[in-house]
Amino acid sequence: MAAADPQEAPDQQAPAVDPLEQLSAERDELKDRLLRQAAEMENYKKRAAREQADFLRRANEAMVKDILPVLDNLERALDHAQNGGDQDPLREGLSLIQQDLFKVLARHGLERVESLGQPFNPEFHEAMMQQEDPDQEENTVLTELQKGYLFQGRLLRPAMVVVSKRPAPGEDDGVDIPVKLAD
Repeated sequence: MAAADPQEAPDQQAPAVDPLEQLSAERDELKDRLLRQAAEMENYKKRAAREQADFLRRANEAMVKDILPVLDNLERALDHAQNGGDQDPLREGLSLIQQDLFKVLARHGLERVESLGQPFNPEFHEAMMQQEDPDQEENTVLTELQKGYLFQGRLLRPAMVVVSKRPAPGEDDGVDIPVKLAD
């Protein structure tokens, strides 16, 4: 085989590339990749910090949720000890323990959901029953069966409540009307 003569096929030669242009394009490509990787690293750092803060908040949330029954039991014990009078040392001690426990939890983001006398709000309240009350607006919280709590602005546990309803017409006068059934 004979070697091809470069003068025979002048249009088949590769176009001449300026080495300076080639290096400049390669530099621009590398610079672009470097900037993208730096932006990705910055986004990763932000996402990791956000996920870590979220993890800590959720870990604390689980711990606080586990402590709520203790707080409820203290409240029940206080209500039960109420029969002994205000000077009862047991009642006074339980009251101080309850207050201290709630203060500690409040410092970490626990808040009570205010319910009594408030309009029923399904975002914060769980209606356990309805009770007729002509003196209250309809759907007003009458009684709190179990307190609700927010933790760092998020609902941790809804308040279990009794909600008012208007008496049915004819029921509030207390008079029984006999009904005669057809034979």
